[in-house]
Amino acid sequence: MTDGFKGLRVYNTLTRAREDFVPFDADNVRMYVCGPTVYDYAHIGNARPAIVFDVLFRLLRHLYGADHVTYVRNITDVDDKINARARRDYPALPLNEAIRAVTEKTADQYHADVAALGCLTPTIEPRATEFVLPRTDGLTDMASLIQSLIDRGHAYEAKGEILFDTESMPTYGGLSRRKLEDQQAGARVAVEAHKKNPADFVLWKASSLEEPGWDAQFTIAGAPLAIRGRPGWHIECSAMSAAYLGEVFDIHGGGLDLIFPHHENEIAQSCCAHGTDRMARYWMHNGFLQVEGRKMSKSEGNFITIHELLATEKFGGRSWSGEVLRLAMLMTHYREPIDFSVRKLEEAEAVLDGWYRAVGDLAVDGGDCATVLAALCDDLGTTGAIAVLHELRGEAAKGNEAARAALKAGAGLLGLLPSTESDWFAAKASGADIDTGAVDALVEERLRHLREKNFAEADRLRDELTAQNIQLMDYKDPETGDRRTRWEVKR
Repeated sequence: MTDGFKGLRVYNTLTRAREDFVPFDADNVRMYVCGPTVYDYAHIGNARPAIVFDVLFRLLRHLYGADHVTYVRNITDVDDKINARARRDYPALPLNEAIRAVTEKTADQYHADVAALGCLTPTIEPRATEFVLPRTDGLTDMASLIQSLIDRGHAYEAKGEILFDTESMPTYGGLSRRKLEDQQAGARVAVEAHKKNPADFVLWKASSLEEPGWDAQFTIAGAPLAIRGRPGWHIECSAMSAAYLGEVFDIHGGGLDLIFPHHENEIAQSCCAHGTDRMARYWMHNGFLQVEGRKMSKSEGNFITIHELLATEKFGGRSWSGEVLRLAMLMTHYREPIDFSVRKLEEAEAVLDGWYRAVGDLAVDGGDCATVLAALCDDLGTTGAIAVLHELRGEAAKGNEAARAALKAGAGLLGLLPSTESDWFAAKASGADIDTGAVDALVEERLRHLREKNFAEADRLRDELTAQNIQLMDYKDPETGDRRTRWEVKR
């Protein structure tokens, strides 16, 4: 193991403590994050882990080098509802191809959504369907992993299911810290009461003639056993993480809701199949999300997708830019619960307006900001980093060029301020159906009247622009001292 400590400390859910992050190999820092189930469009709760672990990805790339970090985020396209829709809509296609046809649109929409949120593309993004059965390239697959669990005495067959035997693992429950006798395992598919222990969970479930399935071959007690069926929920992440990151890797991330049963069962499967004492060395989880103070649900009427926030007026009577959504998420520390609200989005947009005015049209220089970096190295302290950016904005507004450059660079570590002031405000105007050329002409005409001391006409033009929700901001050119005017759409 290469000692690659770069000053980063993270809260490890496994130990319930902050720890120095030391990767197994500083030349290949490895991270796995549970991705979306592409049955439907991703909701705003799905945006939080995408943004949080994108910041971590960016930070690791900054600390260790872009070519020395491997980030795997899976796509879950094995799901009973997806399978049923695939069989119904594309009965003539092989199952994997039918599932691809069913999920292609939602997967593409997810990619578009997280790109709009400013998230980098993961190094590898495997689909669960590609890892159900043994592969020709020898990468770890679900069926082979299940067979390893059978061979090692950690799995058994009952009524067409292969189940994980939780009593075979003395350390089961170590992540969630639940006692075995108090646990009832969750699964994607319904489980009947035929298990050795209530906490035992499905690895493979048989499919009926009416249900889609994959033809898997197993061997139990020396006898071959063919089961046409589908995998349980948890086995996919154990297979795909091992395929690309190895039996033990550095960081596993996801939402707090995944600690039990999903991540607990991932650890059980992976450790017992590989004979290791751990799956990932650091487990990181983001907190829960509410919408306007209530748990998000369709029954509450506050269920909203990322796409709806970006492209419709469903939330707050208007659409929101991905950068606003990103900053709103980062204004709360990733481990804390967040109340996602219109007010929070308005606050985030106002902050970005101020930051963009401060940096102007300064180009991205790939620089650094030591104080922002230090805040992020303290368990992804985005709130501390944002406080630093506020201070830099104040100094930049006074004409401090070093602060201006540091603001741009520091925001870049968070995936913010990728644009310029001109492009930011032009995009806002475009999104509000504003004729930017006409506004520019009126602004220039007003400036001409001011130079000619025709204040009545200048005021009339200001009132005309105000009626169009255009806010004017006069300032002095720092080089010539001449009056200049910026404008933006007032929300």
